[in-house]
Amino acid sequence: MRNLLVAIIVACMMMVPVFAQAQDWSPKSSIKLQIGFGAGGSTDIMGRLIASGVEEMTGWNIVVENKPGGGGVAMFSTLMNKKPDGLTLGVGVNVPILLNLALRGDKLPFKIDSFDYIATIIKGENALVVKADAPYDNFKEFIAYAKTKDAIAVGYDAKPQQMIINAVSKQSGIKFKLIKHKSGAEQIQSLLGGHITLACLAGAHIKYLKSGDLKMIGVYNKDRHSYALNVKTLIEEGYNYYIDPYFYIAAPKGLPGNIKSALAKAFDKAIYSEKVKLALYNTLKAKPYNLGSDGTKEMMTNGETDVKALIEAGK
Repeated sequence: MRNLLVAIIVACMMMVPVFAQAQDWSPKSSIKLQIGFGAGGSTDIMGRLIASGVEEMTGWNIVVENKPGGGGVAMFSTLMNKKPDGLTLGVGVNVPILLNLALRGDKLPFKIDSFDYIATIIKGENALVVKADAPYDNFKEFIAYAKTKDAIAVGYDAKPQQMIINAVSKQSGIKFKLIKHKSGAEQIQSLLGGHITLACLAGAHIKYLKSGDLKMIGVYNKDRHSYALNVKTLIEEGYNYYIDPYFYIAAPKGLPGNIKSALAKAFDKAIYSEKVKLALYNTLKAKPYNLGSDGTKEMMTNGETDVKALIEAGK
């Protein structure tokens, strides 16, 4: 019995290094980090910042590839067919993916469950902004003002913003004149020039708040913004609509647990590194916001339901 016990202990001790080795993982070749947008945009900037951070902290080699098309649809359509070995990852934005799934999911080759999820990088903060001298200071007052006018010109540069305004229009009974812009910067020019009354912005406005040229009257995220905690969300004002844009990292479905865990830890560490935090703020005025693997999948799953509700509300 004594000899048997000794043998079992020795066997267990021999298994420890093997078990530890199974839990650890590092790529044997370069990791391809595919970005679903063209070079130079916010998603590309973030992807390259994070790739650099992971390389610096792990010694891994990460090759960034731009795969633009359809707001990330083209990249994810090919990513789903890659081998789930941790060597091919994708960076995208949830909103265009969720919109496409909601509007034409039967024509897309992938679903939410077609991927394993690694992390989120940041959450976009969406604001309703007006000129600083506007005769209203919150969204409730803006709606009251709008009811006294024939048509209020509202700027937007993306489909989700249009959907939010359409939903508000339907609930309030106010008809807005929606004017499409190419970017947030262009919206600000129109706002300052008096060509629109309200702009739907996602960060470009912050320096104008500090300069005193513009002011926020509402938030169309689920929660208030960290830099403007006094400004209420549309939900708080009685309009149950919001958009939470997340920039996230995904992999082909079927990643082994140790690979998924290693990637999640490496990217989380890079996302919250001081170097990346500073770079994100200096380039995009953004703060890191990682939901983790499980949280990212939950965000995508719940987001699909929320986007469908928003589409219905704006019809």
